[in-house]
Amino acid sequence: MPTSRELATRFEAYGEWRNRLEAGVADLHRWLHEHELADAQVDQRIDDVRQRLREDRLVVAFVAEYSRGKSELINAIFFADFGARLLPAAAGRTTMCPTELLYDPARSPSLQLLPIETRLKDETIDAFRSFPDEWTTFPLDLSDAAGMGAVLAHISEVKRVPLALARALGLEAVADSPPAHRLRGVHELTDVPAWRHAIINFPHPLLQQGLVILDTPGLNAIGAEPELTLNLLPSAHVILFVLAADAGVTRSDLDVWLRDLAGNDPAQRTTRLVALNKVDSLWDELKPAVAVAAEIQRQVEASATLLALSPEQVFPVSAQKGLLAKVNGDDALLERSGLLALEDALSARLIPAKRDLVAEATRTAVDALGKDVTDVLEARQRSIAEQLADLRELRGKNQDVVAHMMTRVNEDKDVFERSAHRFGAVRTVFAQQTSGLFDVIGLERLREHAGKTRRGIERSPFTKGVRNAMAEFFTTIRHDFGDAGRRGNEIHDMMQAMYTRFAAESRTTPYSPPPFSMLKYQKEIDRLERAYNEHFNTLWNMLSKAKFSLTQGFFETVASRVKHVYDVANADVETWLRAVMSPLESHVREHHLQLLRRLESVKRIHVATGELEVRIAELEQQHEGFSAQVRDVNRLVDAIDAILLAPDCLPAAANA
Repeated sequence: MPTSRELATRFEAYGEWRNRLEAGVADLHRWLHEHELADAQVDQRIDDVRQRLREDRLVVAFVAEYSRGKSELINAIFFADFGARLLPAAAGRTTMCPTELLYDPARSPSLQLLPIETRLKDETIDAFRSFPDEWTTFPLDLSDAAGMGAVLAHISEVKRVPLALARALGLEAVADSPPAHRLRGVHELTDVPAWRHAIINFPHPLLQQGLVILDTPGLNAIGAEPELTLNLLPSAHVILFVLAADAGVTRSDLDVWLRDLAGNDPAQRTTRLVALNKVDSLWDELKPAVAVAAEIQRQVEASATLLALSPEQVFPVSAQKGLLAKVNGDDALLERSGLLALEDALSARLIPAKRDLVAEATRTAVDALGKDVTDVLEARQRSIAEQLADLRELRGKNQDVVAHMMTRVNEDKDVFERSAHRFGAVRTVFAQQTSGLFDVIGLERLREHAGKTRRGIERSPFTKGVRNAMAEFFTTIRHDFGDAGRRGNEIHDMMQAMYTRFAAESRTTPYSPPPFSMLKYQKEIDRLERAYNEHFNTLWNMLSKAKFSLTQGFFETVASRVKHVYDVANADVETWLRAVMSPLESHVREHHLQLLRRLESVKRIHVATGELEVRIAELEQQHEGFSAQVRDVNRLVDAIDAILLAPDCLPAAANA
């Protein structure tokens, strides 16, 4: 059985691994500057890698119907060391809006709340993150546990509004709530959540390491807040689905599981875990322990079968007993609560999966950079070797031979200048093709598509009209990415031909620029279309023309998510274009420099033949210096690879 600190230890170890990785990249960058091998392009490439490492996040989403004990489970797993409940947890509904727990060192500890009325503005939650004045902010006093509890209780707040306003806000499920939550009369009233979204900025050690916890307010909110469905949940690295042990998988549980959580990719299901919470309700002191265990196991197997998961992915737990055991230091109760097994599964699935993604992206960037630098150094070595061969031939030769050699070097220089002229022409074509590529996947083009679709939905707010407008939107987006892919292939083929020709003329090793694929962006667009269509079918069962705002809200969320895809694609294309053009620029610049040095060397020998041996010695020393630099680059890259390939980021002490 793992220790109660293993989850925290694994997160801390992952953070240390990430810090070592960034330090290794920084060492490589520093060495490149010291040896004058870094330029603006190299600086940008390394800054991109380090920025990704610094901003790395691990997202765990907790999803459940209300009253499943989800907030209590978060308290028990992550915040028991605080000695009190960080999130409000009581009978009934406590979390009324999606809540993110994270740590941003640029801000002081606080609770930020986005008013529910912002749903009327047809803007996504993500858009409001850039406008702090739209949020209501409460500071958190870390020295006052009771005061923090009072502040965080705001998450549970509701407000009484006219039924028509609830429907305008898109809160159909709340508006159609049971009569106990409604006041009938001339002006019919109902209760709705006071807040649309909450962000808790809290300096917990796990959050400081990059953990982000997403607490959802119940299954109804998944339909009511489209950004939760289309953006926040899909971005989670692990989703923990919380059920009640006594009820198992209910109809509403199964519906949301199949629609929003199960995923179409079988590999994705390995990142889904299920907690059968409140298992202590099955603890019966009048039954033998074996009978109780068998009943719990039957619930585990039945839930796994209904959700099409392995029973090893379903964990019977008691969050309340686990939290109590941690606070009181009761090891026996903690083990019986089942919390440790769930923590171990979270750490075993979340951290290695995220680590693999970070390692792959870092390895690709560092290996490419190392190869480019090595290519430059090896080109310098080849140039030095050619000069040495020329100069060694001059030993004992007369001035006519030296003059002939100068003529040959000048001819090589003329060939290079013609090649450089072609390179200038290629750069012009490259700039034109690059501009055309960015026009196709630019934000201005996306705004045109979104505006056209928005107008189409408004003109025909019925099932067929909305479907047609959305189908055309996704078709147009896919066409743009297909066009961008073709343009990218044309750029790649042109540059490949230029590299091949330059290598033949300069007698260097040809470089193969990396290709670029639009497949991952197209797959994300396909996923968004599937998600929209699935939720549109569900929405339309609830909606009438008077309730149309929720459909518009879903479109705005889709448009926001598509914009994110465009943003990522633009950034990736920009990085790729640098990777395509930068080596050729470096090769041309380096070849020109070596030709000038070669010509200068022969001129010196032509003027004073006595300098021949001195010059040969200088070149031999330079050649060995470049060999040493190649070894240093490989050593630094290998050091980064050693960090990437370390078998486990868990310290030896934790493995003991």
